[in-house]
Amino acid sequence: MERALRPAVLKRKRSFGCHSEEGCRFIERLFSVTQTLRLRQRPVLDYLVEALVAHRHGLPTPELPAIS
Repeated sequence: MERALRPAVLKRKRSFGCHSEEGCRFIERLFSVTQTLRLRQRPVLDYLVEALVAHRHGLPTPELPAIS
């Protein structure tokens, strides 16, 4: 699990961390979703676009794809 989190930790370190609680929660969620999709070998951008469209239209967040 620690290896899976390493890219997120390095990214946060290079960008000088978070400057607000909301920003930290957003980054944590984004990294979590991204890593989950990569582990499940699913396209990250497709899911993020679907999630943004759902949010914009007031729809529920799409579920993460099941492990196949």
